[in-house]
Amino acid sequence: MEKKQYSVEAIQNGTVIDHIPAGKGLAILRQFKLLHYGSAVTVGFNLPSKTQGSKDIIKITGVWLDAAAADRLALFAPEAVVNVIEDFKVVSKRRLTMPSEISEVFRCPNTNCASHGEPVKSRFYVRTQNGQTRLKCHYCEKTFSRESVAEA
Repeated sequence: MEKKQYSVEAIQNGTVIDHIPAGKGLAILRQFKLLHYGSAVTVGFNLPSKTQGSKDIIKITGVWLDAAAADRLALFAPEAVVNVIEDFKVVSKRRLTMPSEISEVFRCPNTNCASHGEPVKSRFYVRTQNGQTRLKCHYCEKTFSRESVAEA
């Protein structure tokens, strides 16, 4: 029987974020501050994927994402899967659900928005239209494509 070889080493306990669209891994590392835990982090970029062609993958030892963080991840990588690893085995897989509202993650692109001049936290309502993620600012009520909204 042929032994399967992985491009990124297995971890004993922690979280694996798999099926990240190629090129999005760094944004996820930054946004979720995955390097701030002091844990070992293994990242693979542009790895072969049967379903996506190529993908990124992030493995973090001793760190688990709660449901809210996992669903926030859907804004960056909707097709990603969060795997919980215990003793080198996948004990659960979480498919992501797009949150209905998100705060303190993105900046409103509207320079006239109150969120730019006032001491308020950014807040968006998340909607999906025709397969596209749209964010509606709570303050100025303008709607933007996910790609046009910068990270805070």
